[in-house]
Amino acid sequence: MFEEFEDDSIFTPEQVLENRGRVAIFIDGSNLFYAALQLGIEIDYTKLLCRLTGGSRLLRAFFYTGVDRTNEKQQGFLLWMRRNGYRVIAKDLVQLPDGSKKANLDVEIAVDLMALVGAYDTSVIVSGDGDLAYAADSVSYRGARIEVVSLRSMTSDSLINVADRYIDLDQIKEDIQKTPKPNMSYGSFSGVGMLDSNKPR
Repeated sequence: MFEEFEDDSIFTPEQVLENRGRVAIFIDGSNLFYAALQLGIEIDYTKLLCRLTGGSRLLRAFFYTGVDRTNEKQQGFLLWMRRNGYRVIAKDLVQLPDGSKKANLDVEIAVDLMALVGAYDTSVIVSGDGDLAYAADSVSYRGARIEVVSLRSMTSDSLINVADRYIDLDQIKEDIQKTPKPNMSYGSFSGVGMLDSNKPR
């Protein structure tokens, strides 16, 4: 009888993975931008939202990015994002001594992960940054499921180790990329973390 029970599983592995409840998505824009460059693809943000939600109930999709207020293309892109299902959290870029510009949004992502726990059942973290591992682990102890989506070569083991599910962007790139157009070139918003051509035409 015990053997029969073992063979007759209540849920298939696929059903267990898809039992995600309410989903909240947290996207590190800069991390995703560099992953897309590595993969040689341009992200279709509508397809990305559909793929990450996966038919579950979406609570909210956050997109965190550094901004250059003088960059009109970037402002247009962020406006499009706000009108197409994303809550954009933007932070002004800071010039570093070496001349490069950066905006670190790990704290913002971690705070939102913690603040919304209880409102979501599954958090999808689109980042490979190990600095998020502690916050991710904390929310998992409060009953939330953690999914990490990032390029394996750019993902910290510490973040993967606290995740209930890890998805390599390389495995889903066909689902989330824009259909390539002839003579399309890649560019960046002053290294902010997005592709030039993401702005809808």
